[in-house]
Amino acid sequence: MKFDSLKDGFSLPKAEEQVLAFWESNEVFKKAIAQAKDRPQFVFYEGPPTANGRPGIHHVISRTVKDLVCRYKAMQGFRVDRKAGWDTHGLPVEIEVEKKLKLDTKAKVIEYGVEKFNQACRESVFSYLKEWDEITKRIGYWLDLDDAYVTLTNDYIESVWHILKTLHDRDLIYKGHKTVPYCPRCGTALSSHEVAQGYEMVRDPSVFVKVKAADGDFSYLVWTTTPWTLPSNAALCMRADATYATVDHDGEKLVLAKALIGQVFDEEPSILEEHKGSDFVGRKYVPLFDFYQDKADEAFYVINAEFVTMEDGTGIVHIAPGFGADDYEVGKKHGLPVLQAIEPNGIFKKEAGGYAGTFIKDADKVITKDLKVDGKLFKKEIYEHNYPFCWRCDSPLIYIARESWYIETTKFRDQLIKNNNAINWHPDEIRTGRMLNWLENNVDWALSRERFWGTPLPIWICDNPACGKKRAVGSIEQLRAEGLDVPEDIDLHKPVIDRVKLKCECGGTMTRVPELIDVWFDSGSMPYAQWHYPFENKEVFESKYPADFISEAVDQTRGWFYSLLAISTMLFDREPFKNVIVLEFILDKEGKKMSKHKGNVVDPFETVAKYGADPVRWYLVSTSNPWLPTKFDHDGLAEVVRKFFDTLRNTYSFFALYANIDNIVERAHEAGQSIDVFLESKAGEADTFDRWIVSQYNSLVKDVTEGFDNYEITRPVRAIQHFVIEHLSNWYVRNNRRR
Repeated sequence: MKFDSLKDGFSLPKAEEQVLAFWESNEVFKKAIAQAKDRPQFVFYEGPPTANGRPGIHHVISRTVKDLVCRYKAMQGFRVDRKAGWDTHGLPVEIEVEKKLKLDTKAKVIEYGVEKFNQACRESVFSYLKEWDEITKRIGYWLDLDDAYVTLTNDYIESVWHILKTLHDRDLIYKGHKTVPYCPRCGTALSSHEVAQGYEMVRDPSVFVKVKAADGDFSYLVWTTTPWTLPSNAALCMRADATYATVDHDGEKLVLAKALIGQVFDEEPSILEEHKGSDFVGRKYVPLFDFYQDKADEAFYVINAEFVTMEDGTGIVHIAPGFGADDYEVGKKHGLPVLQAIEPNGIFKKEAGGYAGTFIKDADKVITKDLKVDGKLFKKEIYEHNYPFCWRCDSPLIYIARESWYIETTKFRDQLIKNNNAINWHPDEIRTGRMLNWLENNVDWALSRERFWGTPLPIWICDNPACGKKRAVGSIEQLRAEGLDVPEDIDLHKPVIDRVKLKCECGGTMTRVPELIDVWFDSGSMPYAQWHYPFENKEVFESKYPADFISEAVDQTRGWFYSLLAISTMLFDREPFKNVIVLEFILDKEGKKMSKHKGNVVDPFETVAKYGADPVRWYLVSTSNPWLPTKFDHDGLAEVVRKFFDTLRNTYSFFALYANIDNIVERAHEAGQSIDVFLESKAGEADTFDRWIVSQYNSLVKDVTEGFDNYEITRPVRAIQHFVIEHLSNWYVRNNRRR
């Protein structure tokens, strides 16, 4: 028996495959966990991905960071259970199924049949499970895939229901009529943390329109970046303490904020009069469109509000209470009607005349053209600004007044901030910046979704309007005890659960509300639902809460990280995890975001097959700190192989060559000693170089330990790389070849 020289014909990817085959055939991961069963625990939570899409290179870095920390803690003597998880509900799944079935609207899903559609969703959620398992194993990420939690199971849903009932019974869940961000394509409201993930810079039409006063020979000059909301206008709004000027422009009298005259006109017009915004309150104007003439007594007059700014536009804001949070609140204050010329799907209603059947963004150009023809358009421009898009289907969102179910998270603002500060964030500026800003401006969680595939909101309401009692169901046992004709093999999804009626105290029946819940509530419930808590595994849950460590990408700050924190704070008033490494995105070598249509996506399977998993993992964590953007460059990856892995291999091969010449393995075996003990017994007195390399090695151990203890990844990895290349190869081996 001899040392393998790793020289001729050596392939790192093939060597890795041999190691993986050994691990699998000998159940090394399971044995490692079993051996550690009595050790102190280091608790890790796996963020659940959705397996109906192929894994990408960004999943490799997140799984690498998780694996590094978990292996390090296991090497330190901890038991590190690594339970996998799958997120199986919500729009990500529905949209993929809609594409497959060619159902491009919500109405077509209903026509197709909710039961058949949800069955297709259930079948699709693991479309790429084989690929996920393959990349997980191929990159050496030790994860318990055989005992994964799955969000679609009755056990998981039941735990989520228990949480929702707890919150409902504490009067923290309510139904409110508010302006919500709404996806017209998906046909459902979104929560604020979902909206935060989908902003993009866009160029929208910006129009300045002349709204004729009903009681004077002038027009109000109004500015808006959403022409499609003008048909739903109910009022004009000015700032009470601002000065407004009546100017003469080509024989027309126009009113606008004096401070903005220079921005609106190329050449400053002459000022005829000046008044405060408060002087215009209550004055009527002629609406731009005649769709809502029956509302003339309630609408179409000037109001004041402090949110009107003097930074852009004209200082006169058009108010459409049906769209926009500020508009809705000021409209409610003044008793304005909520006019909505469009359906929630973004299509104009029949009452909108010639715009009927047109999508809002397509209507912008038509409305602008009509205003010009009617002599009501002063000018148009292009306005570049951040606008929210649906985080899954990329449709532009609209802000529309609708009834939705909310969780009163604003009651917990101080506790959320306190618990956020108890977490060790890497980098810390997420805690003090992005996350703190989010929590300080916290709004109530928009919980309900008007969709099909997801966890149903477990609230039943009495069918008798005179009673109207509400009841939350928190378990299958309660459902059976209080329900009528509950199937033995009940599926808690729609439409089966919608058929279950409850007995009401008034003697009548109760029907479940039709909504589902935000999928982020599903994933944020994983610390409890992965163990079917509190119905079983109570001690297991208590021993594994909170987590010692989690890691996901920066977009999860307002996604999974927030949902974990919010639910944990509301239930137990404590942080759900102690340490988190926040990962930035992987970009292409030019620093651009990767996307399929740009053709700059890196295939992790091909990359690992070519270079090996270890070089890919090493490259991803050594190039830059995980919380900084990583530019992925195949040339850089090849350089890592050449400089580090080839150096390491050549150093070992140099040792193996002479160890084999001296028959070290056989001589150690004959002496009844391990190889390291035998080598130590044959070594001579340490010289200066020996003492130096041992000193450098011990310094390396110290630096790497300190780094990983502080959840730093890149610094210790680079320290190892520097030690191997400079100290070990370039200095120690090179200067001791003859020895």
